[in-house]
Amino acid sequence: MTLLGFPVLVLTKILFAAFNGILFTQSGLDKVFHYQGNLDYFKDHFKKSPLASSIGALMPTITLLETSAGLVSLVGVVLLLIGSDLANVVAASGMCLGGISLVCLFFGQRLAQDYAGAASLVPYFLMAAGGLVLYAF
Repeated sequence: MTLLGFPVLVLTKILFAAFNGILFTQSGLDKVFHYQGNLDYFKDHFKKSPLASSIGALMPTITLLETSAGLVSLVGVVLLLIGSDLANVVAASGMCLGGISLVCLFFGQRLAQDYAGAASLVPYFLMAAGGLVLYAF
């Protein structure tokens, strides 16, 4: 079965990669363009956690992870659209980077005892894990 000229499996892969690309590119670039505001927020958010003294080092790490996850996913979208043999590997790499980003964020939220914040990451993680499995086919 095809929709919009693509087999349904390929279209689903495109949608997963596009979602991941938009999510993480926006989040990563927000941290780049509003670095000090985000840094101040995270310093305040984690001030009572074991991560308090590490925020200065962790902020560039999560920024790089998120931005990379988003941009690699968007490249995956383009490769899927043109039917490249590398499409699944690139899109899966973006999903994997996104999953790693989410695990890092989840870890931080749990240490900060922000259980509602940690819980809000679960749907995104399930999307990343499901997308990663999808690229195996």
